[in-house]
Amino acid sequence: MTAWFFQRLEQFGDADAIVFEGRTHSYRHVLGLTARWNDLLDAHGIRSGDVVALEGPSSVEACAGLLALIARGAVAVPLAPLPAAKRTEFLDVAEVETVVTLGGATAEHRVERTGRRAAHPFYEQLRAAATPGLVLFSSGTTGRSKATVLDMAKMLGKYREVRRAQRTLGFLSLDHIGGINTLLHTLSQGGALVTIAERTPATVCAAVAAHGIQVLPTTPTFLNMLLISGAYADHDLGSLRLITYGTEPMPLGVLRKLHEALPDVRLKQTYGLSELGILATKSRGDDSLWVKLGGAGFDYEIRDGILWIRSDIAMLGYLNAPAPFDEQGYFNTQDAVEVDGDYVRILGRKSEIINVAGEKVYPGEVENVLLEMDLIADATVSGRSSHITGQVVQALVKLTRPADPKDVARQVRRHCAERLEAYKVPLLVEVSQDDQHSERFKKIRAAV
Repeated sequence: MTAWFFQRLEQFGDADAIVFEGRTHSYRHVLGLTARWNDLLDAHGIRSGDVVALEGPSSVEACAGLLALIARGAVAVPLAPLPAAKRTEFLDVAEVETVVTLGGATAEHRVERTGRRAAHPFYEQLRAAATPGLVLFSSGTTGRSKATVLDMAKMLGKYREVRRAQRTLGFLSLDHIGGINTLLHTLSQGGALVTIAERTPATVCAAVAAHGIQVLPTTPTFLNMLLISGAYADHDLGSLRLITYGTEPMPLGVLRKLHEALPDVRLKQTYGLSELGILATKSRGDDSLWVKLGGAGFDYEIRDGILWIRSDIAMLGYLNAPAPFDEQGYFNTQDAVEVDGDYVRILGRKSEIINVAGEKVYPGEVENVLLEMDLIADATVSGRSSHITGQVVQALVKLTRPADPKDVARQVRRHCAERLEAYKVPLLVEVSQDDQHSERFKKIRAAV
């Protein structure tokens, strides 16, 4: 079921496949690294159906290791470096049987048997079908991390269609559905995946200029950081053709500023979840948040303002939580949306909606108004409990220049009062110059 994928990779021969730490690796070389991984897996008795964690940064070795596990029919659990307690939790939840801690080369990888036997019904289902699997953990920013189990053969099937080969930045890591999608899509089309050790506006722009990157998949939070930094003006980004953004709602003001700063670059909203895969999308325009969803293998419905999606490549389920599928196979995304004909606009997660005396407040709407202010570089809006109204709106803001916090609060409330209903105006305003995002460059609202 996966042989076609590797046969296609062989056809690309000496073309650039992966650029890691400034060194370019051809398809032939990556497949050679994959063969070395196969020898390593053989030496340690790792078989089809075994659950194997790949622990370490998203390197060329990590990519080759993932390919080797797919070819073998094993279940891969990619893990970024984690704190000890979180690592133990993830290994336990995933019932990991073998941990491979990545070194700089195949001979330097450390292989550890955990003594477990993975017996979850989802693993037995994958073994019975003789298909490789993938386990991805959610970020856990709103609670405990959920472990999603996916059928890799189904995932690979969406990359069969031949498209244009492009040079793409590997912005999201391999423990994220976006990172996996970027890797498999790029390689399946004969493109080149460029990885960087540090994800800052300056390093990303420098990589685009140095390696002729055409596609930049990233997040709204990072794109706002890019605009604030001005790094896009310091490098030649002439090769860049497309920026895709997803994982969280995009502030309209940020999108319009980005379109003004990079008028020759197409801006495309993406939508995907670990549980469902990445959907085909079509943005109404480069400066619009309205998007068409769907494509082959996907269908959706809007129920009470919430997006439900059915996917042919949907997860088998969670290892540690019930799965929110209905009897028809539709998944409750928990994303609130508006509809305009064939287009939808993502408003935000239902769990993030602030309820002020029965009135709904979407954090993104308030954040967009805050970002209109020259004084505000970034803003994160959330709800705080109130014994009078249930909740009130609070805002954590990062400034473009030093200012008195009390004066900032007054300016914020005055500006918002001119543009928003009274119940949407932040009652509490806190100033902080700390980053307001996770390692995946997604806003952390739970910390506010």
